[in-house]
Amino acid sequence: MPAHPVARALIEAADRPIAAPSANRSGAVSPTCAEHVAESLGDTVDLIIDDGPCAVGVESTVLDLTGDKPAILRPGGITGEEISMITGALAEAGDAATPRSPGQLESHYATQTPLRLNAIDAAPGEALLGFGRDLPDADFVENLSPSGNLKEAAANLFAMMRRLDALNPAGIAVSPIPQEGLGAAINDRLRRAAHG
Repeated sequence: MPAHPVARALIEAADRPIAAPSANRSGAVSPTCAEHVAESLGDTVDLIIDDGPCAVGVESTVLDLTGDKPAILRPGGITGEEISMITGALAEAGDAATPRSPGQLESHYATQTPLRLNAIDAAPGEALLGFGRDLPDADFVENLSPSGNLKEAAANLFAMMRRLDALNPAGIAVSPIPQEGLGAAINDRLRRAAHG
């Protein structure tokens, strides 16, 4: 069930179940605004409802409750730390070779440009997807969060990946992102994008 008031109003107005798949081509960088949806799907859809950019940026958390302990199948906007405060310890998600949730394929969220993760510098010709203060020099830089705020970084992730990709650099160097909180979801998306 979405939290967004426009999505909830649509559900109420429809007065029937709604299936809501992702608004992009499978495997590509996820959309975070109506313009991204239009770029990805074009005229294959009849209508795009635009209520501004996504507040969270990364997709929803998918939780498996079929075992003795809950397991996160896809990290997302609700962090593992927040979930474990309610459920207790979490189990490992299992084998990625047999995906049980959207976003579990090894190669997903891929840009056309190769990504290099945990980069402490940008090589000649590379763009930089940075995080925090004191970034290395690069010809093209997008900073997910100059203050090191993971919520801001998650909200900016896909839009900034798209902007750097559109510049056609030789590669995109990605600064290290902390693994805690929303960093788990950000790193998950970046790892899958780099695998592609």
